[in-house]
Amino acid sequence: MSGVETDTRDRLLSAAERLLLESGYERVSIRAVCTAAGVNPAAVHYHFGSKQALVAALLQSRLGPLWEASLDDLAGRAATVAECVDAVIDPLVRLADDPIGRLHIRLLARLVLGRQDIGWTARWFTLEPFADLLRQQYPALSAHEARSRWMLAFDLVLGQFGSPLAEDRDLSPQAVTTLRAFVTAGLCAPVEAR
Repeated sequence: MSGVETDTRDRLLSAAERLLLESGYERVSIRAVCTAAGVNPAAVHYHFGSKQALVAALLQSRLGPLWEASLDDLAGRAATVAECVDAVIDPLVRLADDPIGRLHIRLLARLVLGRQDIGWTARWFTLEPFADLLRQQYPALSAHEARSRWMLAFDLVLGQFGSPLAEDRDLSPQAVTTLRAFVTAGLCAPVEAR
């Protein structure tokens, strides 16, 4: 990608983030993002393909770095399930204290809980590496079962942190502790014969 393309892409991401924070997902149009970025109205489609893909790229660029280092470290050793859960939840706790962080969580929840076919490109935005971590501790789990458990875990976690109803409430430290314990227990549940 050339410097001009990178600059245009970055301007679109910044404009989208600002408009989404001000107006919310439903009220932000592709045209408004292009106007705010000072680019051709077709630029979002050229660089991202759709509004949804623009938001996915925004989330990967802003949230990816929060997870990458700790999750890469866990993947390099025999991490416990509790450590993996902490590596997912801890950044969300920090993000929830900031308006832009809350926006990112709500957008992520919207895409994940809406079961949108996003085509994530960042490693930690897919279920595979999480399933691999879980199977290191529980090799009897099938890959499908491990992915299913993580999908349920993410549904619960993002539902707690990213629900539109959660916007005006903070999760208490006790609620976060309970969430961690519940998610960890679900991921570690015995494999049932079928």
